[in-house]
Amino acid sequence: MKNWTSRVSPCRAPFAVTPDDSTNLPRAVRGLYIGTGGDVAVEGVGNDGDTLVYKNLPDASYIFIQAVKVLATGTTATDIIGEA
Repeated sequence: MKNWTSRVSPCRAPFAVTPDDSTNLPRAVRGLYIGTGGDVAVEGVGNDGDTLVYKNLPDASYIFIQAVKVLATGTTATDIIGEA
């Protein structure tokens, strides 16, 4: 039950995300808010370097993913906020 509670509790430490191909996020996130839509290339926790691209996301959308990196290559969305 503790895990479930932590996933639905309010975000404690949101931060602006600057997509970068070589640098991980300052901390793993439990979700990404996409302010201005487009594509978002991410590396999820446990993906061992594999990248997944979420295509054609609309403005003001949310991706429920535990991610460690948002890549510049393949990301066209902007105004991204990481929620830890």
